[in-house]
Amino acid sequence: MQTVTIDIINNKVFKLLQDLELLQLIRLRKDKPTSAPVNEWSTKYKGAMSKQPIVDIDEQVRQLRNEWE
Repeated sequence: MQTVTIDIINNKVFKLLQDLELLQLIRLRKDKPTSAPVNEWSTKYKGAMSKQPIVDIDEQVRQLRNEWE
């Protein structure tokens, strides 16, 4: 048995893959990708900022705006 990773470009291909699985030609597995693509910055930087109360964030934004004036 060989394992192949593919990138799905069109969602219609899932139906074709399911049909192949029903014919017992392939087996589909839902694994999490080992690494996020470079362009997914939200995954890359998730958790980079610590959680803060909204009052503190508002104060920081207010200070930044005052510095520009």
